[in-house]
Amino acid sequence: MTWKRVLTGVVLIPAVTALVLWGSTALVAAGFALFILLALLEYFALGTAKGQPGYPMWTAACAIVLVFSQWLAATGRGIQLAGGETLRGAWPRVMPVGLFSVTGAFLLFAAGLIVLSVVAKKSTEEALPAAGISASAFLLVAFPLSFGIRLHGAGPFGPRLLLFAMVIIWAGDTAAYFVGRSIGRLKLAPSLSPKKTWEGTIASFVASLVVGYAARYWIPVSPFHLLMMASLGNIAGQIGDLAESAYKRSAGVKDSGSLLPGHGGILDRIDALILALPVVWYYWSWISGLVE
Repeated sequence: MTWKRVLTGVVLIPAVTALVLWGSTALVAAGFALFILLALLEYFALGTAKGQPGYPMWTAACAIVLVFSQWLAATGRGIQLAGGETLRGAWPRVMPVGLFSVTGAFLLFAAGLIVLSVVAKKSTEEALPAAGISASAFLLVAFPLSFGIRLHGAGPFGPRLLLFAMVIIWAGDTAAYFVGRSIGRLKLAPSLSPKKTWEGTIASFVASLVVGYAARYWIPVSPFHLLMMASLGNIAGQIGDLAESAYKRSAGVKDSGSLLPGHGGILDRIDALILALPVVWYYWSWISGLVE
């Protein structure tokens, strides 16, 4: 199991790093769209295992709209129209609320969910669970992950910020895994994840702080803010990890999928990023006025 885990990391980490550092925000958005769709498939599989199949196609379609909206917000772009005007500028004359905005994506999703609850060929007993699993998939998977696109587009240091958010999670996960396996004794949450220990949790936190301090040579922010982003991102990531464990426990499965050898599914690999990405983004947004 360990060699498969290491081999998967050796293949994926350089590829993701290259995409983040040298790919355009549009290409990064496409990558996030792919991972979000795969994660949604696994999430709906958990719901199906629990007897709640939901509306995966509609949720996936709205997730794509959300990703596109986040890309527009991250890059400040619109769709070019004849005469040089952008869709963003022209849209208020077409509709009261722009479809290609985060708010518009949520309204579109909600409207479609209401319609599907009425017209879909499901029994009345299935309507509420199907809407619930679909809404939770959109809110708990697609929406927070889409903030990776906003991070990448956050100015000239955006790619470094996104990689920073990922590395604090990678380092934390690696430290937790090896320390927990070697010296872990005190169980963190045995009802959710029996293998997680307090020793591994502390090691994860320390590893993220090390990354945060080292990043002072790479991101022009005071070490205090980098350590705060690393610590808050790590805590958010560990909460996201435990939340995904709760979902799997509820569905009665060990892994969300089998796409990544040694790691399980996509959700198993990115669960910590689900909360870490928006936390780092909002902290950076808060301090961005202080950055010289």
